[in-house]
Amino acid sequence: MEETIHGTVMPVLEVTLQPGESIVSEAGEFSWMTDSINFTTNTGGGMAGKGIMGAVKRAVSGASIMMSTFTAEGGVGSVTFASKVPGHILPIDVAPGNEFMVHRHGFMAATPGIELGMGFQQSFRGGIFGGEGFILQKIGGTGRAFVDLSGEVLAFDLVAGQTMRAHPGHIGMFQSSVNFSVVRVPGLANRYMGKDGHHFAVLTGPGRIWLQSMPIAVLAGVIEHYIPHEEGRAMGAGAAGGMLGDLLR
Repeated sequence: MEETIHGTVMPVLEVTLQPGESIVSEAGEFSWMTDSINFTTNTGGGMAGKGIMGAVKRAVSGASIMMSTFTAEGGVGSVTFASKVPGHILPIDVAPGNEFMVHRHGFMAATPGIELGMGFQQSFRGGIFGGEGFILQKIGGTGRAFVDLSGEVLAFDLVAGQTMRAHPGHIGMFQSSVNFSVVRVPGLANRYMGKDGHHFAVLTGPGRIWLQSMPIAVLAGVIEHYIPHEEGRAMGAGAAGGMLGDLLR
C-alpha cells in the first residue's frame, strides 16, 4: 500500500493498493476510485471488532455503523478520500500500547485491523457543540490510520506531569498515554461573561497531543450570523451566505 496526500488547504488522501490489499472507511466517505477497486459495505467493514458489538462500539463513538472495505482486484488500484473542511490529513501507526484518541469526526480511513470505539464522552448543558456534548473516538488495534483535523494543526510533546489546557473543540488528537479530563472554568464571571466557554479540556503528559485551530463547531458559530433564517436573511448574508446555509442544512 502506498499513500499520497495531495493539496494544501483542502487535502485529499490517495491510497494505492496492490492486488488483494484493502483500505476501510465509514460508508459513503470515499471520493473516487479506479475500476480495479471493488468495495463491500457491512457492519464489519474489514475492521477489528466485527459484528454487532463492533458496530455498537463505533455508533456510541459517533462513527457510522456501516463500514466500507475497498480492495484491489485483478490489478493495482487507487481510492481517494477528500477533506470536508480546510485542514490537514495525518497518518498514524497504531499498535497495542500506542493507541490514539481523536475527535468524533476525525477518523478518515484505515487498514484492516484497526478498531474504532468510544474513548471519552462528556455532556454539557447548552451552548457548546450544539448540545451534542463532547465525544472522543479511540483508534486501537494494529495498522495504519488516517485522521482529518480542521484548520492548522500544532503538535506538542508533553512530559510526565506537564499540562495543557484548551477549549474542548480544539482537541484534535492525542496519544492514549495522555491523561484527559474536562473541568469547569473557575469563576462565575469567567464562565458567563468571558465568552471562552464553560469548560476546559485538560491534557496531562506524558505523550503527544495535536491541537486544531478551526473546530467545526466553532466555525459553525462564526458563520451562523450569515445563514438565512425563516423570517429572512441575516444582515450581510447575501447570495453566498444563502448557498452556504443550504449546504450546511
